[in-house]
Amino acid sequence: MDFALRSCSWHGHETYAPDEPELRDRLHVDTAVGQAWRCLRCGNFVLGAPRASGPADAAPEVPRGRLLRDRLIMRLLATERMFRALGLVLLAIGVFKLRSSKGRVEDAFENELPLVRPLARQLGWNIDDSKLVHHIEQAFSLSSTTLTWIAIGLLVYAGLQVVEAVGLWMVKRWGEYFAVVATSLFLPLEIYELTEKITWLRAGLLLVNIAAVVWLIWSKRLFGVRGGGAAYHAEHSEESLLTVERAAVKQAS
Repeated sequence: MDFALRSCSWHGHETYAPDEPELRDRLHVDTAVGQAWRCLRCGNFVLGAPRASGPADAAPEVPRGRLLRDRLIMRLLATERMFRALGLVLLAIGVFKLRSSKGRVEDAFENELPLVRPLARQLGWNIDDSKLVHHIEQAFSLSSTTLTWIAIGLLVYAGLQVVEAVGLWMVKRWGEYFAVVATSLFLPLEIYELTEKITWLRAGLLLVNIAAVVWLIWSKRLFGVRGGGAAYHAEHSEESLLTVERAAVKQAS
């Protein structure tokens, strides 16, 4: 997949007219139907006036090549974090509702449970040994204060997921560090949950989180890995079309 062309089709071409004459000439051509400027993202010449102009140092930072692919992966991770945050918020709302009407919910649960048993037997599900039912019964025994703190904890966790998602979606360096630290803190808890019971959902979430941490540290050169931030920014600069054209101008002179 050509990530540059796909991105240009979604967001439009990034054309720029630098003030430096030699560099300007390399990014501009006159055609029979008018002027055309080279896109800083996909490298193709695009008819029409440039989107912006000014000194080359003030040109927009346009990701290309592998950097575009990495941006797509980060935004997929950000989307997954937002869905996780939404689930945590809904769960917190459920806990708050349970706290405010615990007696009524408990009575409804006790009344409906005998009606569900015959259907559960036909499906081969033993409700009396079900951990889900056991956890629900345990929740009814919790005090209102404990339920309040559980709901607050869920909301705080959801807030962390939102901050992580925003940082990843905006492709910020702080977002990458925050994502690695925040995700790593909860890995022991996810591993402990697997020791209690292995489910596809738990295993899948754990694998996604481990893969995200390893990929972010390695590809973004976090915590000094592979040269750290200096090497990362140098790599980012080398991918820039303006950097390539500047080197060509220097070589020609």
